[in-house]
Amino acid sequence: MNKLEDKLANPVWYSLNETHNKFLINYDGVQFYKPNVCVFGAFFDATKTAKALNAYSKIAERFFLVSENETPIIDTNTIVLERKIDGCQMVLENFIDIKITESIVLLTEKHIDEVYDLIWLVMPGFYQKKGFEMGKYFGIFKDNKLVAITGQRMQTDHFIEVSGVVTHPDYTRKGLAKQLITHTTKAIIKENKLPILHTNKGNAAIPLYKKLGYKITRDMNWWLYSKK
Repeated sequence: MNKLEDKLANPVWYSLNETHNKFLINYDGVQFYKPNVCVFGAFFDATKTAKALNAYSKIAERFFLVSENETPIIDTNTIVLERKIDGCQMVLENFIDIKITESIVLLTEKHIDEVYDLIWLVMPGFYQKKGFEMGKYFGIFKDNKLVAITGQRMQTDHFIEVSGVVTHPDYTRKGLAKQLITHTTKAIIKENKLPILHTNKGNAAIPLYKKLGYKITRDMNWWLYSKK
């Protein structure tokens, strides 16, 4: 397995070791993001996860461990597994450059509240306002209203994850997401990094991702926990 493949197999871990090291909280070899940025964690040794989850639960109400095929060990006296989200990783295989007809804007800190509100409207639950600091966010405005976005989340020296693909319900089926994903993918390529993304298996958006040149390459599962 080469260096890139190592990182793709454990993207949270290597993001925290490299580009996102400033967000790292380490509990004896189990690594988490600061919870006001992102509630993801990663590990290599499952025997260490129970103690680490107990510690992280003191500063985060609900949180994930992300793994390709490893099963975390938990202390069932203190931690509850809410659900396991069966996900997959997709990697850009062939860039397909579609025509961009919308005005796509690089979002800044003045847009943080709008980004947060739109994501929570469409995908409520886990996005944190400081998640804006994980990478670049791009948006499309209609009538001075932010109606569609894409963002960048996990990052290493070799790849950047496309994430936060959200369109306001009143503006779906207009090709906005397709153009934003293409724009964000192109921005990642310009940085000489590999564009990747993650989604749950069976997501209706997977055919779109495939049409834009992405290929499913491996499982990537999210174990959602909370404090008992």
